[in-house]
Amino acid sequence: MRKRKPKVRIIAPDPRYKDELVTRFVNNLMLRGKKGTAYKVFYDAMDIIKEKGGEDPHGMWQSALTNTTPQVEVRSRRIGGATFQIPTEIPGNRKMSIGMKWLIRFARARNGKGIAEKLAAEIMAASKNEGAAVKRKEDTHRMAEANRAFAHFKS
Repeated sequence: MRKRKPKVRIIAPDPRYKDELVTRFVNNLMLRGKKGTAYKVFYDAMDIIKEKGGEDPHGMWQSALTNTTPQVEVRSRRIGGATFQIPTEIPGNRKMSIGMKWLIRFARARNGKGIAEKLAAEIMAASKNEGAAVKRKEDTHRMAEANRAFAHFKS
């Protein structure tokens, strides 16, 4: 028998946009427990987007998150001595956290000055369906599509 599921923590909405999703994003962005710094980076990125894009930065961030959120992924599974890549649907919570982590990871990998500018650039690119995070999502979907023949092996 497996252990029981952990209790889902209640996440407080962020101060500026009153959005729990922003808090989750900031928690993923945070390094070494410095939440204040993470909030500052996120809000600075939002301000940069407002300067450059002119439109609603929160809406832009949400569309960027939607564009980087994968629907399916491939899981490795050994069947009779061979390892198959089996496409599986991703549960909602995991979907969103993968999208957030990719957005942050590829923002950090970008070249630019300061994490806020890098994050702003990645968010703006992702909201236009461009950028490395969106490319990763498309690659994941392509891989799942290519391995659709093994979908019947799902556990």
